[in-house]
Amino acid sequence: MSYEEKHKYDDIINLPHHVSKVHPRMSIQNRAAQFAPFAALTGYESELRETVRLTDKKIELEEEVKEELNRKLQKIKTNIKDKINVNFTYFIKDKTKDGGAYIKTYGVVSKIDEDIKIIILDTKEEIPIYDILEINFN
Repeated sequence: MSYEEKHKYDDIINLPHHVSKVHPRMSIQNRAAQFAPFAALTGYESELRETVRLTDKKIELEEEVKEELNRKLQKIKTNIKDKINVNFTYFIKDKTKDGGAYIKTYGVVSKIDEDIKIIILDTKEEIPIYDILEINFN
């Protein structure tokens, strides 16, 4: 390396740092925010959230519980015109993972479709009969 190359910037090396008279100095937080959108592993966060998201296994009902549910369904069917309010707990299969979740809902049963085995509430919500865990009347 020659002397000229070594001392190429000697004339400016000790000058004070330029401060703009027009633009205000950027804060450290704003400077850091410029780099926040950069994600080296695109999609990693959502994959991680999906992995740790828990699902429940569907409970296999015992025969006496199934019989009790059938009695309650028969009562609903017999009294459907009375528009009684019913609480249901039923299983919804997860679309992306094994298992699913139990949810609770309530409403007035407007129809029981025995061909496709669903209960239709007045809110148009459909409940698969074979996924019902619990039925309670108000």
